[in-house]
Amino acid sequence: MASLKKLAGQTAWYGISSIAARFINYLLTPYLTYKLSESVYGEQSIIYAAIPFLNVVFTYGMETGYFRFANKGLDEEKVFSTASMSLVSSTVLLTGLLLLFRMPFANLLNLGNHPEFITWAAYAIAIDTLATLPFARLRHEGRPRKYAAIRVGSILVNVALVYFFYSKLPGLAQNHPDSIFAKWYDPNTGAGYYIIANIISSAVAFLCLLPEFLRIRLKWDKKLWREMLVYSLPLMVAGFGGMINETFDRIMLGWWAPVDGHAAKMQQVGIYSACYKLSILITLFIQAFRMGAEPFFFQQAKGEDAQRTYARVMKFFVMTICVMFLFVVLYLDIWKQFIRNRAMWEGLKVVPILLLANMSLGVYYNLAIWYKLSHKTNAGATITLIGAAITLFINYLFIPHFGYMACAWATLACYAGMMVISYIWGQRVYPVPYRTEKMIGFFLVMMALYGVDALVCSRVASVPVRLITGSVLLLLYLYFLSRVERKELRKLLKPGRKG
Repeated sequence: MASLKKLAGQTAWYGISSIAARFINYLLTPYLTYKLSESVYGEQSIIYAAIPFLNVVFTYGMETGYFRFANKGLDEEKVFSTASMSLVSSTVLLTGLLLLFRMPFANLLNLGNHPEFITWAAYAIAIDTLATLPFARLRHEGRPRKYAAIRVGSILVNVALVYFFYSKLPGLAQNHPDSIFAKWYDPNTGAGYYIIANIISSAVAFLCLLPEFLRIRLKWDKKLWREMLVYSLPLMVAGFGGMINETFDRIMLGWWAPVDGHAAKMQQVGIYSACYKLSILITLFIQAFRMGAEPFFFQQAKGEDAQRTYARVMKFFVMTICVMFLFVVLYLDIWKQFIRNRAMWEGLKVVPILLLANMSLGVYYNLAIWYKLSHKTNAGATITLIGAAITLFINYLFIPHFGYMACAWATLACYAGMMVISYIWGQRVYPVPYRTEKMIGFFLVMMALYGVDALVCSRVASVPVRLITGSVLLLLYLYFLSRVERKELRKLLKPGRKG
């Protein structure tokens, strides 16, 4: 139980950075949906659907490779320097290629009128890549406070710049036509100002990490580098497939949405992307959990009771995301206010589907420890590629007929499929005594309460009544969990208790 408390503490700190930073950024959703039209918001969503693909290529799994080899008793300094030198060299090469082929890439994304978006995105990705291993080293060395401060600080800079570009710069340019502000401002830049803000905030974060970056030594170990590539490259394939599952649906929606014209397709992308943001609470928790869990899992692997610890972690994780699912869907009348463009509310029906999808993804991330610890990262790539095939197949068949609803159901089918495959495969290779029946029970009770709420909402128009009903249902679920897991919760909350 002490190890669970350690994970909870690290997850809390990484959560401060990941949840606070992304939630602050999430608060831009009402602002951007108010300031930007559906089509311009759709263009921004398209470019930020493509950037994660490029991030995966630029980092090629080296972050996880660093964690793995730094925990194998090797010279950590040599591991860090070898991985860093590899990333610096490849970043220069890949950035050059992206700039060289920016026009074909812009056309592929339906952004042929804005090839400069690709140029700016390339710079942002390059800076983020160079910061990857310094951030990873902070996690490895157990310095979550510095990690959190830099993450949150850079996001605050980003938010301030976005506000300046969209709310202040136009007025300054108009009132001072001979000033530098007038030279900076171009009303046709649209979503591009968001990318520029991203570049500057990433540069600020990198400057804060410069002391870590300058710890790189010319300790190139060719043999070690090859071993790290063998371990990491399958993770890149898995990550690339993961990005197909996570963001490629927006790109495909831009190609095949059942509407005519570029602007209309971008509107559909904008509506879907805005509503997708409402599933962010579960996504944020999963991200924060992963930041704390990945080094934790590798460290726990050295212990004698690792599998039992992993099973406990999974149980508490499932309990948490079930509560978070209900917290979002039962108060959807409140959460939808974050989308200030009411025309986008037509897409709210995708939110419960996407929440279930992200829950499945979170469970999959927990299950994935079996192939990372057993050095079978090819299995992770295989599972993710199966998920990518499901995503592509369903979206290809159904987007032309059902639009963004097809994207939502494809996401759920993909992540649920990956979760089931990983569980079955993992139990054969690295058995963990998960309390599967109990966790399924948590899920079924959650869905039953959601069904009651959906029935009430379909018959009651009064928002206060719906919110009161939702609150009662949420309290019932919390009471249910407290009764079922009262012994474990007491152990977790009691100071000094070991288990």
